[in-house]
Amino acid sequence: MEAHYLQWIGYAASAIIALSMTMNSIVKFRWINLFGASTFAVYGLLIHAIPVALLNGFIVSVDIFYLIRIYSKKELFEILEIRSDNRYLIRFLEFHKKDIQKFFPGFTYKPELNTISFFILRNTNIAGIFLAHPENNDALVVGLDYVVPEYRDYKNGKFVYYNLKDEFLKSGYRKIISKGQSPKHARYLKKIGFVNTENDLYIKTLTEIE
Repeated sequence: MEAHYLQWIGYAASAIIALSMTMNSIVKFRWINLFGASTFAVYGLLIHAIPVALLNGFIVSVDIFYLIRIYSKKELFEILEIRSDNRYLIRFLEFHKKDIQKFFPGFTYKPELNTISFFILRNTNIAGIFLAHPENNDALVVGLDYVVPEYRDYKNGKFVYYNLKDEFLKSGYRKIISKGQSPKHARYLKKIGFVNTENDLYIKTLTEIE
């Protein structure tokens, strides 16, 4: 009976490792791989397979090293404002269309609506795009806040909604409104400080941000 349970631990560890290999985000890959390798290391110890335990213990240390490096790494964040008819903007939206629809179902780019538009750059690499329009003079309504898979660690959101706060306030905006168009996007909004009100609307009051 004990051997049966040990076998299932091995299966579980293998499944977690396999899952990690499907992740587009390097951060998610490292976290899931860390959990899988830890489980494998424990499994190796339980069945007295020291080489298995040592190898996966090494993988755990590598994952921890890179996670610390990722979270402590200082990056240069910038915005690159773009015109509504920018050809690269159109190509970017077309290229990422399928992935965008996962987070923003039914999104259609409307140049006349998304009057505030810029790319988010991380060390000059395009990490995401932000499209929005003013409403009632003091509100900014987000049409698209998309981050490419490689940079989904919430740093983009913190940069836009915290570091750019003063810029938004100078432009007369007191709050930012976004719609939780998918469960994943709703979780993202809550993570970066938006408050759910009604009709799946999420609001972030800029004057309350420290």
